Amino acid sequence: MSEIVVDGDPLPFVEGQTVAAALVAAGRVAWRTTRVGRRPRGVFCGIGVCFDCLVTVDGARGQRACLLPARPGMTVTTREDDDE
Repeated sequence: MSEIVVDGDPLPFVEGQTVAAALVAAGRVAWRTTRVGRRPRGVFCGIGVCFDCLVTVDGARGQRACLLPARPGMTVTTREDDDE
């Protein structure tokens, strides 16, 4: 099984899973919050329409986790420092 790194911790994934699928499979159903109200968000539509599942991947912000295939060694950050 391969791994991605999420917020500094290794997270296993199965070949063919998206980043969102790997997060949900590991029990993480929410990984960001709204700017107003700090409400939890994770995968909602699962097809890239809603933008609720945004993450930073290898330094590229605003990536939709539900569309992005997980790759071994990929670094994912779920928190947005400037939004805190």
